[in-house]
Amino acid sequence: MAPKAKEKPKSPAANPPPPIEELFTNLNRHIDRSEFELAVKVADQVLAVAPGDEDALRCKVVALIKADDFDRALGTIQSLNKSLVDFGFLKAYCLYRLNKLTEALESLKSEEEDLAAMLLESQILYRLGKMDACLDIYKKLQKSKIESLEINYVAALVSAGQGSEVQGTLDAMRVKATSSFELAYNTACSLIERNKCADAEQLLLSARRIGQETLMEENLADDEIENELSPIAVQLAYVWQLLGQSQEAIEAYTDIINKNLADETSIAIAVNNLISLKGSKDVSHGLRRVEKLFEKGDGAQAFQFVRGLATKLSAKQKEAIYTNRVLLLLHANKLDQARELVAALPNIVTDNVMPALLQAAVFVRENKAGKAEEILLQQAKKNPDKSKILFLARAQVAAAAGHPQIAAESLSQIPDIQHMPATVATLVTLKERAGDIDGANEVLDSAIQWWTNAMTENSKLDVILQQSASFKLKHGRQEEASRIFEELVKSHGSVEAMVGLVTTAAHVNVDKAESYAKKLKPLPGLKSVDVDSLEKTSGAKHVEIRIPEATEESKAKDKNKKKRKRKPRYPKGFDPANPGPPPDPERWLPKRERSTYRPKRKDKRAAQVRGSQGAVSRDKQEQVSTSSTSNNMTAKSNQAPTTSKSSAQAPPVAQPKTSSSKSSKKKSRK
Repeated sequence: MAPKAKEKPKSPAANPPPPIEELFTNLNRHIDRSEFELAVKVADQVLAVAPGDEDALRCKVVALIKADDFDRALGTIQSLNKSLVDFGFLKAYCLYRLNKLTEALESLKSEEEDLAAMLLESQILYRLGKMDACLDIYKKLQKSKIESLEINYVAALVSAGQGSEVQGTLDAMRVKATSSFELAYNTACSLIERNKCADAEQLLLSARRIGQETLMEENLADDEIENELSPIAVQLAYVWQLLGQSQEAIEAYTDIINKNLADETSIAIAVNNLISLKGSKDVSHGLRRVEKLFEKGDGAQAFQFVRGLATKLSAKQKEAIYTNRVLLLLHANKLDQARELVAALPNIVTDNVMPALLQAAVFVRENKAGKAEEILLQQAKKNPDKSKILFLARAQVAAAAGHPQIAAESLSQIPDIQHMPATVATLVTLKERAGDIDGANEVLDSAIQWWTNAMTENSKLDVILQQSASFKLKHGRQEEASRIFEELVKSHGSVEAMVGLVTTAAHVNVDKAESYAKKLKPLPGLKSVDVDSLEKTSGAKHVEIRIPEATEESKAKDKNKKKRKRKPRYPKGFDPANPGPPPDPERWLPKRERSTYRPKRKDKRAAQVRGSQGAVSRDKQEQVSTSSTSNNMTAKSNQAPTTSKSSAQAPPVAQPKTSSSKSSKKKSRK
């Protein structure tokens, strides 16, 4: 009888899948437990049973987003058939989290304008730096009851430079600044913008206290609490820096950096602010810290922020860090790296002003002031809205390089500061250096005309008139100076203006000078002086001044002062009553110069003749006796200088040099 054939095991594919209801139950359980990776696997099982199921697809995409796997979530959405499911909002959110802001904004245009879409759009606009459009959305949402809307609203106001409107907005929304630590932090930022640093410090301390209490109630660990409150710590250190408490700010920044928190943004801001606070001190250490914020590699990759910072830092924060990195490279004399970074900045930073300023700084460091002036002028013509800072930089570069005419020309291109006293004084000085006296005079006349027609309470006309009169008097224009002083006398009647008028009018119109001189009040004590008799005298006589001889009491006091001596300072543990034996006076002399020195004699036993005892011949004996005599004479003559007084009392010349060289080495080690 043939054996029975073994039954083949059934393949897994033959096993029937679990019911779809059970799969959805498991999917719901994983989502409730925040097990998002398992939820994605179960969603795939549902899609294997029911391809194109909208609920399973939505659960899968949301689970991937919750797991911070935005690339897979976006890939899943893009692989779907658009006719089946509309995932426009989720797609826009994934693009936003991947820092593809322009694409995210385009994706939202096809969506309905509901609350969620408006909030996401406001966040995208905030990240893009379009604050006006962002604030328009928040104003529309102001009446809607959205939780924590005021936090983002205040942040947008501060970023838009409208910190003065924060308190009014909070009053309109009936919210206190201390209702949450996030709102207290944002409100403190608005106070910093308004230069109310002391109030900002108190509000930041309150924000830190409220945050600790709130996060402890949520049962967060200590390191998580510290990480959540790190922005408050950085901002508090920044306030101390503004208040002039540099040491406290340095300690706070260093503490944040050394803790190596998970909040990369706070660490980056602390590094940047610490470098700006220290300036050119410890450049190499600061440069190493900054380079840790960027990707490792060559070329353009070395100028890209690490991934976490690239999506979290604002445009202004990135610009500040780039600027400090270039300046550190210039201080470290790494001109090649600075030149490469500056060349790459126009493609990285949207603002055209900052790269131009940094490129000009590189040219100045290379002693190429002419190229720096040229590039600043070109950028000022391309960006008229931001030309003020470019012309100011060009004027500074030209003035430092000895080009006063170019510096004056640059300042003349800034209309809103043209007639301010500081600008007028700078322009006059620059034109004087360039030899353009007429141009300097025109600047003063133009400023006088402008302040005469200006309808302002805080008028600077008197200051400009006084400086103009002094300038004209200095350059021999007495008639014009006289008219200005006369105008000052008529408007204010000050004594200084009257004296100036009399002085200048004496060169032009003597009668006018005498008439105004009579209006001057006489000085007290000059009524008894006869002017006519003073004019008849030949001049002041030489009078000998005798110094009175010192009295006996003063001599005794001087004697006491001279005799006064300070108490001697003894070494530690020294008893002046029992000083012990005196030190050797020759302790610092070299051995050869000491009185106790005896030179070593040569060994004469080497000259002995071998052989039997008494076998020395008479001739050799005479030679030995002769040489020994001469050696004795030589030894005595050599000993004479050693015992002389002059060599024993020679000063230690070499000793001070040795001690100074040792001390300098110690200083260099320090």
